Amino acid sequence: MTGANSPDRRRFLTAGAAVLGAAASAQLWLPGTARAAEPTLPDGVFSLGVASGDPLPDGIVLWTRLAPDPLHGGGMPDEVVPVQWEIAEDERLRKVVRRGVAQARPEYGHSVHVDVRGLRPDRSYWYRFRTGGQISALGRTRTAPHPHSKGGSLRIALASCQNWQNGYFTPYADMLAQDPDVVLFVGDYIYESAPSSAGPRRHEGTGEPYTLTQYRNRYAQYRTDPDLLAMHASAPWVVTFDDHEVDNDWAGEIPQDPDKQPHDAFVARLTAAFQAYYEHMPVRASAIPDGPHIQMYRRLEFGRLARLNVLDTRQFRSDQVTSQAAAEDPSLTMLGAEQKQWLLDGLHDSPARWNLIASQIMMAETDILPGEGKLWYYDAWDGYQVERNALLREFAEIRNPVVLSGDRHLTMISDLKTDYGDPGSQVVGAEFVGTSISSNGDQDQAAFHAQWDPLKADNPHWKVIDAHRGYHLFDIDRHGIDAQVRVVDTVVRPTATPSTYARLRVEAGRPGVEEV
Repeated sequence: MTGANSPDRRRFLTAGAAVLGAAASAQLWLPGTARAAEPTLPDGVFSLGVASGDPLPDGIVLWTRLAPDPLHGGGMPDEVVPVQWEIAEDERLRKVVRRGVAQARPEYGHSVHVDVRGLRPDRSYWYRFRTGGQISALGRTRTAPHPHSKGGSLRIALASCQNWQNGYFTPYADMLAQDPDVVLFVGDYIYESAPSSAGPRRHEGTGEPYTLTQYRNRYAQYRTDPDLLAMHASAPWVVTFDDHEVDNDWAGEIPQDPDKQPHDAFVARLTAAFQAYYEHMPVRASAIPDGPHIQMYRRLEFGRLARLNVLDTRQFRSDQVTSQAAAEDPSLTMLGAEQKQWLLDGLHDSPARWNLIASQIMMAETDILPGEGKLWYYDAWDGYQVERNALLREFAEIRNPVVLSGDRHLTMISDLKTDYGDPGSQVVGAEFVGTSISSNGDQDQAAFHAQWDPLKADNPHWKVIDAHRGYHLFDIDRHGIDAQVRVVDTVVRPTATPSTYARLRVEAGRPGVEEV
């Protein structure tokens, strides 16, 4: 996207978009036509802000949820509420290009998902909602480049793992200042853990969420973080979930603790969790859940510059194993047969210069046993060795594959290799495992390096490892990817000082990543 630092985008940031349902097929609201009758509603219906997501060359999803009492079920009357929306080419909304009325339905938590089409490619737009005499914060978004566009640049921010109880979401304040074209969030938007007084903030409720109302309350609490609110209002997001949106380390329809969560009970929990996830994310109607199932893997195009393949590494995987021998079982799958074939087809047929894969969990090997032998984290791709290794062999035939991951609460930047048992094996790509927004809080850096530095000899493919909180920032053009590891000095206070911990580069046509 070529307008990352254009004057209109800078003005929006400087002015500070401070705080800034059903997938409604929006009835077009034309100038001069009668507005919908204004319902009588409690004050503060737009407490959860606005968001946009999944940009297309001609379209974008606009989101809000009406919730005047966000931590207690939402506080809305049990009725359908019409919500007016408009999107314009200028931040004063004088050049409105589309407007309409969407229906906020109680069965979808009074969320609104407007799939706007007919927009122009590769440009900024501003939008807002109105109902009951109340007007939402102003949001800014951006469409994807024209499908045949070969030039330009794209700035992506990679984020994951924001545990409310571990800290404030201070990295988003710096992300807002860096002005990305797109935010890619790869999982753990909420945490399902019970309230605890051990950290700087406390989860709402009295225990883990299991019901739809409980998950709605948990999402609503996270959505009240001011830095997260502002970041959602300033750029489109592309999201996928990992485990904590439901239950730690779940796989398919198997919970972390099957002895405590019978199958029927966990299916009910999945159903509630996916429903609340959809209600709070700027995603299209294709993601409306079907009971305990939700369609989340999908593909987004940014001209001929980048193809983004967004994976779902939870719903279709085999249950986690507990030993090295079991991890090498060829019957194990992370993606499932259908998603795996979809990914391979999309990689081999891609017209893009860069083939990006959003994977919730780390793909490169992490050997945590010093010296002879290997010991892996079995919830990550290391626990699914045969499928992972076969996929990496396919990477050798793919143009510029780069994996963008999360989950680990660490920065781990690696070369992707065809055989991690052979240090001299072919490098076929690069992986950036983004650190967490707040999960793990402010770690003891000396203790981290005392634990992890001795493992570098067993993991020569690692290029950078670090335990600060933050996110990764990528500037992509046809020649290469310039990456920054952006970190903050604290998340236990509401404000923080940001800095760049490391800079790296991936050259087009040269697999792997180098620190600069």
